Formats: sequence, structure tokens, C-alpha cells
Amino acid sequence: MAVITCIEDLKRIYRRRVPKMFYDYAESGSYTEQTFRDNCDDFARIRLKQKVAVDMSGRSTQSQMLGQKVTMPLALSPVGMTGMQCADGEIKAARAAETFGVPYTLSTMSICSIEDVAADTQQPFWFQLYVMRDQDFLAAIIERAKKAGCSALVLTLDLQILSQRHKDLKNGLSAPPKLTLPTMLNLATKWGWGLQMLQTKRRFFGNIVGHAKGVTDASSLMSWTAEQFDLKLDWDKIAAIRDMWGGKLILKGILDEEDARRAADFGADAIIVSNHGGRQLDGALSSIRMLPAIIEAVGGKTEVYLDSGIRSGQDILKAMALGADGCMAGRAYIYGLGAMGEAGVSKALEVMHKELDISMALCGERQLSEIGRKNLLIPKGFFNAYE
Repeated sequence: MAVITCIEDLKRIYRRRVPKMFYDYAESGSYTEQTFRDNCDDFARIRLKQKVAVDMSGRSTQSQMLGQKVTMPLALSPVGMTGMQCADGEIKAARAAETFGVPYTLSTMSICSIEDVAADTQQPFWFQLYVMRDQDFLAAIIERAKKAGCSALVLTLDLQILSQRHKDLKNGLSAPPKLTLPTMLNLATKWGWGLQMLQTKRRFFGNIVGHAKGVTDASSLMSWTAEQFDLKLDWDKIAAIRDMWGGKLILKGILDEEDARRAADFGADAIIVSNHGGRQLDGALSSIRMLPAIIEAVGGKTEVYLDSGIRSGQDILKAMALGADGCMAGRAYIYGLGAMGEAGVSKALEVMHKELDISMALCGERQLSEIGRKNLLIPKGFFNAYE
């Protein structure tokens, strides 16, 4: 394994090893990609306050998310088509998360199915749900998640309609990739990826193909998916899904104080402050800018996690210092997965954990529960720059 010092090291290897369309799928946002860029840039504007001559012994980054003990307050976010970044990618990412001691979230749009991941892991994982119009499919996939022992349902609220991502359209994104001349030329340079893909049977959307009515292959899948996102999703439908699920419920895609209060009053076990990694409403504010206002709005009624922009242990530290109960990261572990498979996901987690631990110590703190705004230097007007 190459010497990996940061997530950016994994990203460079990832770009060399994974086909362009799947690299671009992960490393892009919608329209101008302003929000995609802001998610990381705004983290960088917040600085840490150094403290010296303090006892740094006996440190711990352990925490809890939904009552589950975690090695650090981070869960792996749901990422569609993870199994196209690396053969059997969802299984490999889930195993790495389990070994490290953090939650893994499986996407509805995964390549490996719920049952595939459950068969290759020992601990419960979270399942992320996109609400589809097909009620039979919706009821069935919730029931499948129950049978697999998933410990939480992550209901994504910000994808009733799919925003435009220019790179995906230009690349003709599909799973498996369509063999056009440009695609074949690019695949010819990714022979390691190709060899792994030849050795797995999992190349389609495992949660959908063979489970949704009339979806038996890639072409029928694409037409079904294009028509299925539920434009009429509202709080009444969310309540019906909550009752159908009957377990811990996390609402993902909250970026507004009123929505946050509604989610907390609704009884969500946690909400995720997220703009879908900058892949939906371009021009929306970064998650980190919205975090304090949303935490204040819910008033401690529910756990609040931050997603979108986490690329380092310092990002985790900053979010926790602003009051988050935990964080979620998608691209950071996808870089590792595409670069080195399961070992790469483990390395991504190790890198972020080490940076969190050392940065916390240099801020003069030994426990995550002790950090707060006192540890941060925040630009004037950062949280109220817009009206």
C-alpha cells in the first residue's frame, strides 16, 4: 500500500483506477457545482484555536449515534452505485465500517442488495430509502430491510426530483457502463477495475432488478427509475412510512430551520443536515453554515448529524464543536474504496480518526464532549452572511 497521509492521497489513486464516468459521478455536483464546492470551502474558513500546557493523556474519540457506541462520531453515508466504484463495493465498505466501529448506510440505489450486505456482515447496518411511487415495491423493500436486521431507516427527503448533473449526462452514466467507443477506450486503461468486475455477478441495482414489477434488466430499470421518484412525498406519507417501518427513523436532507422543527416535532430519532453533497439544489448554502441554526431550531428534541463536506478529522471536529451529534461522509470513503477496495475504506477511516484525535489534543481537549465553540475561530458574519 502506498503511503497515505490524507484523504486527498486516496482520491488521487482513486482517479487513476476507476472509470471516468464513475469518478465523475462521485466527484461532481449539480449545475454550476457552487454548493458542491462550498461544502468543503466553508469548512476551510473555520479555524481551530490552539491550546498548550494541557494534559493530553487518556484521550478518547468514542461517542454514540442512535444509542450505538462508535469509535468516532461518523457514519458512512449512502452512495448510489457504490458497487461500480469497486466490485462488491457495498459489501466491502460495510465490512470496513463494521471492523472499525462506525455505522454503514446502504443506498436504495446500491449494486449489492440488502440481502448481499447482510449475508457478509455481522452487525446491523442502516438502510437509506428513496420513496418510490410503486407502493408494492416500497412496502416490500421496507420489509426486506427489517428482515435483514437493519437498525435504522434513513429516509432521504431531498430527491423527489433529480437535479441535473452535467457530467453524468455527458458520460452516459449507467450500471453497468454502456460500451460506447469513448467508454471502451477509458475502460481499457482501467484493467484492474475490469478484472474485478468480471469476477462478480453483482453489476446491476440489486435492490431493484428482480424486485420491482417489470424490471428485469438495465434498460427496463432506467425507464422505471425515471418515473418512480415520488413527487407527492409529504409529511403524511413520511408518517405512513414511519409506521410501516416501526423502528428508528433518520430524516436526511434537512437544510431549513422550519423543516428541522417539523422533523423534530414529528418524532424523528435523528435528522441529517445535508444538501445531498451539492448534487441537488445548486446555490443552496453549505451544510456547515446551516448547522447551528438547525441545532437551535430543534432544541435538543432529536440528534443532529452533519453530511456534505466531511473530508477530514478536522472537519468532524469542527462540526462537533458547533454542536453536531455526529457526522456522515460519503466521498471520503468512496475515494478509499475505489483506490484500494476494503483496505482503502479502512485507511480512509484510520486517516480521519487519527486527524480527529491529534487535532482534538492540540486544541487542549481529551474528550469530544468537552469541545465547543471555544475551540473555534469563526469569520465574522459567517453564519448570518445571507438574509
